[in-house]
Amino acid sequence: MAATVSLRQGDLVWGKLGRYPPWPGKIVNSPKDLKKPRGKKCFFVKFFGTEDHAWIKVEQLKPYHAHKEEMIKANKGKRFQQAVDAVEEFLKKVKAKQEQNAGDDKGKQVGKKGEGKKAEGKTKKPAGERKRKATGPGSNSPTKKPRDQSPRKRGRPPKEDKEDTAGDSWLLHGHRTLGTEMVLKKPSVTYQAISKRLKVSEEDMGSTSIQAADSTAINGNITPTDKKIGFLGLGLMGSGIVSNLLKMGHTVTVWNRTAEKCDLFIQEGAHLGRTPAEVVSTCDITFACVADPKAAKDLVLGPSGVLQGIRPGKCYVDMSTVDPETVAELAQVIVSRGGRFLEAPVAGNQQLSNDGMLMILAAGDHGVYEDCSSCFQAMGKTSFFLGEVGNAARMMLIINMVQGSFMATIAEGMTLAQVTGQSQQTLLDILIQSQLSSIFLDQKCQNILQGNFKPDFYLKYIQKDLRLAIALGDSVNHPTPMAAAANEVYKRAKALDQSDNDMSAVYRAYIH
Repeated sequence: MAATVSLRQGDLVWGKLGRYPPWPGKIVNSPKDLKKPRGKKCFFVKFFGTEDHAWIKVEQLKPYHAHKEEMIKANKGKRFQQAVDAVEEFLKKVKAKQEQNAGDDKGKQVGKKGEGKKAEGKTKKPAGERKRKATGPGSNSPTKKPRDQSPRKRGRPPKEDKEDTAGDSWLLHGHRTLGTEMVLKKPSVTYQAISKRLKVSEEDMGSTSIQAADSTAINGNITPTDKKIGFLGLGLMGSGIVSNLLKMGHTVTVWNRTAEKCDLFIQEGAHLGRTPAEVVSTCDITFACVADPKAAKDLVLGPSGVLQGIRPGKCYVDMSTVDPETVAELAQVIVSRGGRFLEAPVAGNQQLSNDGMLMILAAGDHGVYEDCSSCFQAMGKTSFFLGEVGNAARMMLIINMVQGSFMATIAEGMTLAQVTGQSQQTLLDILIQSQLSSIFLDQKCQNILQGNFKPDFYLKYIQKDLRLAIALGDSVNHPTPMAAAANEVYKRAKALDQSDNDMSAVYRAYIH
């Protein structure tokens, strides 16, 4: 950016976002309790099409209008275009407001002129006095524009701040954690809490309260750890995770029960592990992502399993969605051999995994959580540390319980529309304009409308998570009637051979 360009509060800019393309945003006031990072000059930027904010260094910012054509020509992604559209919509609103204010001011001026004529008829002022008044402060002379008519006061962002994003929240929920240092919209977030990557300050009382950690290193780039990384399980989620680890420069050794799935990653630079035990013994941190509690236990306790490769200091991170009892059992056996354990199940789907946009919920050894910093940055949009082992499993089951129940309700509404003679497309059109609007809703309804149930999140796995969530409720004598009803619908869908389709195939349980 040229040294002569001066930026200020309220300006539209392009922000350099590390591994991501420059993204459109606006310089805004930072929260009062969020101190500016020390060192080079930077601005607090709110990005369009996302729910993200960031402190961005001046040299990583470019004026929006001057570089608009250049940026649009270089970036063709759908999410990027959505963000640009959001900027243009914002500009339209600003222009409309300016025109409205100008019209209001013109009306006031005309009114004042009329009043002036009436007053002139009563008492005519000397010419010299009239001239002095016309050029003085507060004058409505057309040759001088009063300060309060400016569309924006210098150094202060326009009031439209609240409406300058038009994107979805899970994306781009938002677009990933973009920029130098992300801040989730939580009033209690402080710079100290987020200035160190994936560092969470726990209270002395062992609180499980959380702070979000962004997915980009403080200098705007990911520096891969020099530790050797192992990864076990290359399913829908694991494949995307490993691909992003490799892209970000990590040294990765992979293993999968079906060995052929490893071939693509070997071509991309990964090493091949012959057994889980071999991977763990040769790597510093080993991640695992498998289908269910049985698979998670077999991976650790089975022949040539993880436990046989554990040595003092070796780190094992289980990213599978399982019940808290399974997690506790695995943690106990790993630690008994001198290993270090972290549970880190991920929220998302295949597309989010491929995009490096997963959300990571972690619990257990906080030191391992910190050691996984660059890995979590590569695979996810944000991560949370939830305290002691088992908390992440509980939280993930609750999240998937809500998601699974919502999907069953969507399918129920679509079928009810059909049988009552209503247009399913019209229903979707209405829903996406309502408060229920989300990427999830849109995608799953599109699956139903197109009859395309290619798996993005297997139906059999969401049913498994519902079953485990119901059991979690039973363990604390808490009712889960909605989840129980949704679970029965998914069981019906499984009986109709929909297990290996996307969760949206639960729709077929209503039409058979």
